[in-house]
Amino acid sequence: MPSYDFRLLAAGDLPLVRHWLAQPHVARWWGDIDQEIAEIETILTDPHVEAYLMLLDGRPVGYFQHYDPNAEDDHPFRGEPPGTLGLDLSIGEVDLIGLGHGSAFIRAFADRAFAAGVPRLITDPHPDNAASIRAFEKAGFVRRWVRDLPHFGPVQFMTCDAPAAKVVP
Repeated sequence: MPSYDFRLLAAGDLPLVRHWLAQPHVARWWGDIDQEIAEIETILTDPHVEAYLMLLDGRPVGYFQHYDPNAEDDHPFRGEPPGTLGLDLSIGEVDLIGLGHGSAFIRAFADRAFAAGVPRLITDPHPDNAASIRAFEKAGFVRRWVRDLPHFGPVQFMTCDAPAAKVVP
């Protein structure tokens, strides 16, 4: 059984992230590589965003970040329950695409987040990114709405709520 883990992103990891962002299956969904790397660099010191390398059996295979949608006054997803985390990720290694690793990473993070008290996870893939939408659905996310948002473009907004606490009679 593969292991799915996360390691905090360090400045020394940026060349690897740049390499992944240049891969056609990733570049299609991200913006200009230099702008994206500059934004990811700011994440390293942003208290409202955490960035990680996704590790498959200890091997770095992709980029993952989570953020607080309520931390910015003008964020389009502001108003979600306190403690909600927004997720973004990309598997950078092309040989791992389409094998179920994306949903496994999402589920691994969700399990840890919900165990730590996070009430809801959200994400916003491009509506044409069928593989990403499918991975999030396999991990328990539900499609909520599609909109074209300023500064974001078209998004398929999706949510996954923490399981209800089991009440023992």
